[in-house]
Amino acid sequence: MASDTASPSSSSSSLLPPHLGFVGLGIMGFPMFCNLAGKIPSTSTVHFYDVNPESMERALREPGLVAKLDRCSSAKEVAEKSVRQDILISMVPEGKHVREVYLNPKSGVLSATNLSDKILLDSSTIDTTTSLSVGEETSKRHPTAKFYDAPVSGGSLGAKNGTITFMVGCSETDTNMGLLRELFSLMGRNTFACGGPSLGLVAKLCNNYLSFTTTLGNAEMFNLAIKSGMDPRILQEILKTSSGGNRNAQVENPVPGLSPNAPASNNYKPGFIIEYVKKDIELAMDACERVDAKLFMGPSIRDAYYEASKPPENSGMDSKIVYRWMGGEEDWKEKLGL
Repeated sequence: MASDTASPSSSSSSLLPPHLGFVGLGIMGFPMFCNLAGKIPSTSTVHFYDVNPESMERALREPGLVAKLDRCSSAKEVAEKSVRQDILISMVPEGKHVREVYLNPKSGVLSATNLSDKILLDSSTIDTTTSLSVGEETSKRHPTAKFYDAPVSGGSLGAKNGTITFMVGCSETDTNMGLLRELFSLMGRNTFACGGPSLGLVAKLCNNYLSFTTTLGNAEMFNLAIKSGMDPRILQEILKTSSGGNRNAQVENPVPGLSPNAPASNNYKPGFIIEYVKKDIELAMDACERVDAKLFMGPSIRDAYYEASKPPENSGMDSKIVYRWMGGEEDWKEKLGL
């Protein structure tokens, strides 16, 4: 697995094509679109589409975008508006939406008349079966076009700040990797070539599964420490040098006040919305089943987050609100007399 941590590229790069397409202006897609349209040359055009007209209007009003913007009426139109060797990026919520974007016989990308040499990049977090199916259909209908799974990690804040990580379903020796790195550096900080089709998604699902697992473990054990009378800041320091240490304990701790910039210290404002956790864990479980990889903790972790998402007051909150749901001590300084 290879990586690139170069800083965002110059807008004068000769690798970038003059026309790019973007489909999906949601929580992640919109800031990615803004970074792209704000950093490519002003002579470039971004053809874009979203099912929500208000999102497209918002894009047209967004300050600081230097590219020419072309609002389209469908994913198919986005694909047809550009010429050879251009790029289309999609970022939508679920596998069914990816199928709609690419496979709809009337409005989908693959229904376009000419996709010669086009690069299709899907950054959605979806099931590997759907991604492989869309890739196979792309090769069947448009043999010179290339479809890549290229999911991202880093959340909506990372998308806004241009610090997300791209995990690409191809090998390091893929002929398009130079171009992809150049493109992704406009929206993110790291690019990993994960080996082959769907392996970008595999990497993404592994990352999310582990992240949700460590978050839940931190919530349980920091709550234990506090209820036992221990200052959780001491435990946090111990974990920096101990085998139980993990990034979530330091940077994204679910206990309010331990990680100043984390959602937990901002009343659990997102962040990664808790309603999405169940989907991502089930995607990881499905991927394990597809390749016969044993999995033990998944159902319990999924159920905990699902139950935590049910209270109306938790709707739309960051996933680390699982700590509040389990009765975690939030006013620990007062409780401990600190």
